[in-house]
Amino acid sequence: MGTLDHKIDFAVVLSVTKANPNGDPLNGNRPRQNYDGYGEISDVALKRKIRNRLQDLGESIFVQSNDRNADGYGSLRERADANPELQSILKAKTISNEEFARVACREWIDVRSFGQVFAFKKDRAGSGVSVGIRGPVSIHAATSVDPIDITSMQITKSVNSEPGADRGSDTMGMKHRVDSGVYIFYGSMNPQLAEKTGFTNEDAEKFKEALVSLFENDASSARPEGSMEVHKVYWWVHSSKLGQYSSAKVHRSLIFERLVEEPKTFEDYKFAVQPLDGLQCEIIAGK
Repeated sequence: MGTLDHKIDFAVVLSVTKANPNGDPLNGNRPRQNYDGYGEISDVALKRKIRNRLQDLGESIFVQSNDRNADGYGSLRERADANPELQSILKAKTISNEEFARVACREWIDVRSFGQVFAFKKDRAGSGVSVGIRGPVSIHAATSVDPIDITSMQITKSVNSEPGADRGSDTMGMKHRVDSGVYIFYGSMNPQLAEKTGFTNEDAEKFKEALVSLFENDASSARPEGSMEVHKVYWWVHSSKLGQYSSAKVHRSLIFERLVEEPKTFEDYKFAVQPLDGLQCEIIAGK
């Protein structure tokens, strides 16, 4: 399939049940929340989950998390150096930033999707690089539909970490969770930038597949299996590179209605898409 030749907008509706969707390290790892009380999941956290799903689907990922390391390289520099073409470029007397970006985009789907900053210091051989790649896929932070309530509980440790301690249950800690919440995040794919990175129509389909199954294989102590769920993915495919409408107008066309006075679950809302002339919306149920 060829390079992406039409603009795409998308939206994802997800729910959180007794989980911490994205802890804030500057606030004791409490779930992120804005000043109005609405829950948030950062765009960085969402991109991490998308990368993980793409990796599960067999794609090559440049920014791999430590617990998802599939190639044994301990740093981004080592992963880049392991590519023969990039290594050859780095060793050249005059580094071609354009050629470096072309090879990196061809090799890793997350680079040609989100872009990447390659900023490597010179090593003993004198090779270094500073290359910035702007990707065609942009993602907003997820925000809850209504303000969320955060529950905190104190926990203790019942074992000793080191020998010689008299007791181990006196070490205290805190765990935080969102009991229930429905979140929405939006995104877009830009064909003009796709031409520069080589992002294809096939990549877009893989991206959609990753969104539909976003929280598969993502369980942790903070996010138990089944506690986070994608309910709907809304996918708008424009008929041209520029698109018939702005992304803001397309995203606003997704509306919701509260079916109960105090909604808590996805079933307590009714989501609908306001029609836009000439632009169809594909609605995919989460897995």
